[in-house]
Amino acid sequence: MAKFSWEGKVRSGQTQKGMVEAPNENSAIIALKRQGVSVTTIKMVSDGSKKNFLTAMMEPKVTTKDLVVFTRQFATMIDAGLPLVQCLDILSKQQENATFKKILTQIKESVESGSTFADALRKHPQAFDDLYVNLVAAGEVGGILDTILSRLAAYIEKAQKLKKQVKSAMTYPTTIISIAFVVIAVILVFVIPSFEKMFRDFGSTLPLPTQIVINLSNIITSYIFFIIGGIIGVIVSFKRFYATPKGRELIDDKALHLPVMGILIRKVAVAKFTRTLGTMISSGVPILDGLEITAKTAGNKTVEKAIYKVRQSISEGKTIAEPLAQSGVFPSMVCQMIAVGEQSGAIDTMLNKIADFYDDEVDDAVGNLTAMMEPLLMLFLGTTVGGLVVAMYLPIFKLAGAVGG
Repeated sequence: MAKFSWEGKVRSGQTQKGMVEAPNENSAIIALKRQGVSVTTIKMVSDGSKKNFLTAMMEPKVTTKDLVVFTRQFATMIDAGLPLVQCLDILSKQQENATFKKILTQIKESVESGSTFADALRKHPQAFDDLYVNLVAAGEVGGILDTILSRLAAYIEKAQKLKKQVKSAMTYPTTIISIAFVVIAVILVFVIPSFEKMFRDFGSTLPLPTQIVINLSNIITSYIFFIIGGIIGVIVSFKRFYATPKGRELIDDKALHLPVMGILIRKVAVAKFTRTLGTMISSGVPILDGLEITAKTAGNKTVEKAIYKVRQSISEGKTIAEPLAQSGVFPSMVCQMIAVGEQSGAIDTMLNKIADFYDDEVDDAVGNLTAMMEPLLMLFLGTTVGGLVVAMYLPIFKLAGAVGG
């Protein structure tokens, strides 16, 4: 990405200056037009392609914790009556993350040059997403920026907690299964061949389980590079297929219908949708804009399509609940509660109540999944590793029986 310095007129007619990152000059002009800037002069100041790759890799990323701390501190300062530029100056100077410090300094400079806070944030999508920017814009227009920032911090914390819950549900079984496959591979590639050499000297017929294990070991050791290449090929092909619109739509839809994980994915989707939309509506963001941003951040193509249908329904003067019920993605209880919220005029309150309920549901689902996976994983380990060990010792037991007889 290259950096461009620009000068132009904003919607209010004022002349402003600033910096923007874009792949080329045309992309920079288009990005500025979307922000309401009529560019008069633009000039490249640095070429991002010349940046040392190692330096770019070593730059710290803006973490969720950095964003939450900044948002909470900023809300407190605004509530205390400090000017916006002074808040940004204080927070940028005390920021330990070098990347975030640089971003906050640039935001402060943009605000000083006459840009709105939301427009200044919009120039840094690597740190501030559409949800953050639109909520800040609503807060600036409504004069409740401190309240909006407090809501944002609470939303980010709850969204991160939800993400961690899903990760924790997947980490344990993934780790155990990975270790099991490594152990089995080591036994088949290095241990079994030693036993095979010893069994060959017996000169007798091997038990069927032992012969199966030895044959499996021979296949793996003979074609190990082909097997590794095949596994890598399957993973790469899956990722490429998932990167296509049809592939992602198919896989995301199948994921929602998985026996156990599908229930968890569905509950996470409901919690995320209701929390995001509820926060945006209560903050004064227009519902159509809120639904578009919520759809983009859904994380599942099937859920995204359902939300876009809701948006289309509302643009035609219809309700939210009806298209949600027709999608088959959202439980009937959720649709009924949203319908009640629409009728009572408290849709934001109802959405937040649903989100709180489903946060607890995700907690329970993660606990149940972990409790169910533990005995299944132990059974898997015992059957595979134990089966290999028993198969290898069967000839020895047979030999010992023959000697004893």
